[in-house]
Amino acid sequence: MAIAESTTGLLGRFRQVNNAFPQTAQIKEIKASGGKVFGWLCSYVPEELIYAAGALPVRVTGYPHETELADGTAYLSTVSCSFSRSCLQIALRGEYSSLDGIIAGSTCDGARRLFDHWRRYVKTPFAQIISVPRKYSATTLDLYYSEIVSLKASLEKYLGTSITDDALANAISVYNRSRAIMGRLYELRMRDGPPLTGAEMLEVTNAAVRIPRDTFNAWAGELLAYLETSPVRHRGRARIMVIGSVLNNVSFIESIEAGGALVVTDGLCTGIRYLADPVVREDSELPLRSIARRYLTGFPCARMFPAHDRFDRIVKLLQDYRVDGIISENIRYCVQNAHDLPLLRQMVSALGIPILALDIEYGTSGSGQIQTRVQAFLEMIEASRRRPVER
Repeated sequence: MAIAESTTGLLGRFRQVNNAFPQTAQIKEIKASGGKVFGWLCSYVPEELIYAAGALPVRVTGYPHETELADGTAYLSTVSCSFSRSCLQIALRGEYSSLDGIIAGSTCDGARRLFDHWRRYVKTPFAQIISVPRKYSATTLDLYYSEIVSLKASLEKYLGTSITDDALANAISVYNRSRAIMGRLYELRMRDGPPLTGAEMLEVTNAAVRIPRDTFNAWAGELLAYLETSPVRHRGRARIMVIGSVLNNVSFIESIEAGGALVVTDGLCTGIRYLADPVVREDSELPLRSIARRYLTGFPCARMFPAHDRFDRIVKLLQDYRVDGIISENIRYCVQNAHDLPLLRQMVSALGIPILALDIEYGTSGSGQIQTRVQAFLEMIEASRRRPVER
């Protein structure tokens, strides 16, 4: 099998899942056999708990392209971010009818209002939202843990089952395996010529939250085994980090890379933030407590305080992946990332790394205007390399 065919074939399974979502063959098979499927909103919702309950957790996302959002806007208005309106639009049109439950985190106003409208108008049988503190301390961990314990009790009651510590421990092992595989795929992108583009990596992480986890681990493991020895090398005019709002649209990354950039890492909740930090059990700690600690204290969202924990992580990524420039994509009305941007600019300016800020709508594929700005940004990076050093 030729090199290109091998890569395409291994990635093709992930693309097929993403193109069919939320009506994937895997979800249809589970529903046909009497299984349960639970949607979750926000990466602060612990998937391990849903998995341990015997259900399939899938991440609720909007359309992977820009489209009119008349239904979503009628309920949420234009001052709500287009991510929340896109998710509601899909749900109101019945495309999430396979969901037996919806679980959200109260992480921003958009997520909170999306959940409220979903519960009232979509009427998915099970619906619960958990409070997520904005800072870390022993007290806030206790609060978040109590929310997870409450969610566990609700799931047990709805499903008529008992979620045992053994089931939770197994879920931790399965999901840590996923994080290890995806983490290694990210590490391959540290190479001078990575075997995987940024767009291809997003296909993988998108599929991770849309199919049974054991299936994903098998597929991703096969892809990793191939790429570790693959002679494929991708190169670009500049090594770019993408950061900002929730991003599922592969074509947006493709449009950046089509201009000659190479997206080598990110700071996204649909990217490295999702897969970072395994669940670590301390001494005789209950598995559910370990899960809660990982989700609250892992790679922080822009909503979390203090900001330096997040920025320290970003600085390390910039260094490890030898990033030449940052593209910050902010969905309009995504307040937490918009407020984070000035601090981010200040931090990367001190490091001498340029940043391009793009205001976009969720699902954008990279318009001509965006491509023009990206081209100018790449030219600026190239010009800075040619500039003689003053002595």
